[in-house]
Amino acid sequence: MNQNSKVKNQLDPEFISKLKNLELKASNVVEGFMVGLHKSPYHGFSAEFSQHRPYMQGDPLKNIDWNVWAKSDKYYIKQYEEETNLLAHVVFDKSKSMDYKHTGAITKFEYGKILAGSLIYILQKQQDSVGLALYADSLEKYFPPKTTSLYLKTLLAALENTSPAQKTDTSKCLNLVAEKVQKRGLVIIISDLFDSLDSVITALKHFHYKKNEVIVFQILDPIEKSFAFDNEAVFKDLETKEEITTQPYQIQAAYKSAVSDFIESIKSECLNLKIDFNQITTDQSFDKALINFFNKRKRLH
Repeated sequence: MNQNSKVKNQLDPEFISKLKNLELKASNVVEGFMVGLHKSPYHGFSAEFSQHRPYMQGDPLKNIDWNVWAKSDKYYIKQYEEETNLLAHVVFDKSKSMDYKHTGAITKFEYGKILAGSLIYILQKQQDSVGLALYADSLEKYFPPKTTSLYLKTLLAALENTSPAQKTDTSKCLNLVAEKVQKRGLVIIISDLFDSLDSVITALKHFHYKKNEVIVFQILDPIEKSFAFDNEAVFKDLETKEEITTQPYQIQAAYKSAVSDFIESIKSECLNLKIDFNQITTDQSFDKALINFFNKRKRLH
């Protein structure tokens, strides 16, 4: 296997999902992402990941990392610990609606879990304080942010051992997490956001008003956007178990319009609140989400 194929596999959801445990999955995703940066237009991120920032006029020349300059022909400043430390919360939706796969590579739940684990892995390796919240219709577990290396295993084990719950109440649980966030920092929300639009927006405002930076990853199966079912189908609500039989083409236009309106409304509200909104489908490689995360983290320094 050549290097390009290896990197592609390390970012491929279906390939990563077959690895043994979440720590191995997360480390492979991060390794593949960082190696891939050296071959992409985002090469500069690889230096930032190593706790550097671009040189700015007025910075002391003695702080330039000449080893990085020799490799990249660009000037970077090695950041001090107090300059790089970030307080972060990863909030993961483990409700039953996430346990869905149709045309995606893996379920939304598995995709979101690997993404959450990868982000925790990155944050901890950056010596940031990172915590975790797991919720469905209640806040199941909450781990406050810490920086210790052993905490990485604690958080990844909690994610590894969780399974989809029956129902969801995203707005209520996000509000509960917001109440627990005592110091402002970065809040990363991973969910399909299938809940009342007004309630979800109200909960997001709670984080915003407490002056947190927020990045939202809406995880969807591709067919949840296209509704491209072929024949008569029975649709079953994963949470309520209600069923309906219909010809998909009869409701496809109305469904796509409703989904589009829902997504555009969330996007618009997030833009107004200066919240980063990212829609990810489960057939996409993990580098899209990680690039969006690094863009956000970069702006915080």
